Amino acid sequence: MNITCPKCHFSKLVDSAKLPDRPVSVKCPKCGDSFIFDKTLQPGESGAESLSSLGPEGPPPQEAIPTAASALHGRRIICSACGTVQAAAAQCVHCGATIIATASAVEDLSYAGFWIRGIAWVIDFLLIGVMQLVVGMLFGLTIDLLGIGGDGDPSIDLAVWLFCITLIIGYAVFFTGYCGQTPGKMALRIKVLRADGRPIGYGRAALREIFGKFMSNILLGIGYLMIAFDSRKQGLHDKIADTCVIKL
Repeated sequence: MNITCPKCHFSKLVDSAKLPDRPVSVKCPKCGDSFIFDKTLQPGESGAESLSSLGPEGPPPQEAIPTAASALHGRRIICSACGTVQAAAAQCVHCGATIIATASAVEDLSYAGFWIRGIAWVIDFLLIGVMQLVVGMLFGLTIDLLGIGGDGDPSIDLAVWLFCITLIIGYAVFFTGYCGQTPGKMALRIKVLRADGRPIGYGRAALREIFGKFMSNILLGIGYLMIAFDSRKQGLHDKIADTCVIKL
């Protein structure tokens, strides 16, 4: 029987006859993480695992999992280990962690407020600035080598401006549509979701990041200030795209 660590996925073959017919605490020799293993919950000798990183407290009572599953039936939950939003289940569909007894329903999650989102924006702003600086230097070097235009050429200035705008919009739409998190949001463990808990997707990300934030900007930033006063911490761009930002 294979025992696999749910944290680092190190696997070791162990004689099942030497394992007691009850849950036991196992310490991974590779990463040192402790988890609970119960061979009676295994579907067979094929090496399939049913592991959980529950630590030294031990597994929950057998009735805890069905009770929690019943309470969350029909609701979407978020894995406390990796942040994947999914239907209620015994294990995370992404990382395999046992989450049902501890996962929070999306409706019960806390929303990210004005200041934490502002800090995430500063991080993203600095990263975009570095990318613009590097690519701008390469762009300028290429123009000098090719002898295109000259100092103060309006066509060059327009090209640089269009590049900066495209980079800012592409950065926000790509990361938000791909996983709901820009690098700044990843650093602060906050995530953009649809208001019903589903992933945002590229189309809604474009609506939020382009049209929604354009509206927030032309209103002199009032659309962003709404985050501080709204019960669900939604800015105008969130309301337009029907999204919210949650803490993981």
